[in-house]
Amino acid sequence: MHTHCRTLAFGSVLALLIGAVDSTAQTSDRAVGTWRLNVPKSKYAPGPPPKSMTVTYETVGPGVRVVAKGLDGQGKPFSTQYTANYDSKDYPITVTGATAYDTVVLMQIDASAVEATRKKGRKIVQTLTRVVSSDGKVLTMTMKGTDEKGQPYNSVAVFEK
Repeated sequence: MHTHCRTLAFGSVLALLIGAVDSTAQTSDRAVGTWRLNVPKSKYAPGPPPKSMTVTYETVGPGVRVVAKGLDGQGKPFSTQYTANYDSKDYPITVTGATAYDTVVLMQIDASAVEATRKKGRKIVQTLTRVVSSDGKVLTMTMKGTDEKGQPYNSVAVFEK
């Protein structure tokens, strides 16, 4: 259960950060589309990594709709979805398989990077930074935080279009 929740939390955070870069450039956002986790290129500490994960990003008004689905390290399904704007406000997250967080805050760093903060109640439990490569083919997410049991983790996930 501990690993399943951590994997789901990571998947959710990853999903949160891959959205549109800003409200004026959403139609050309390189992150919009479907991304698949490249497990061998990713690092999960502690592990195990998810067996699979797909994240889909869709532009919605000045924000993004994110849906992440996959199988955790034990082969159990997980999913996360939300719609949020890049305005530093809390938005609810719907999660199946974990209880480590219930809201997300998105903030644009620059044209290629976004930071997401996940909270349980009002307490910050995870931060994630996502960066899309200059060619738009690789998305790298770095995540730090604690799972629902308060155990720390630090992971880097590599996704490909």
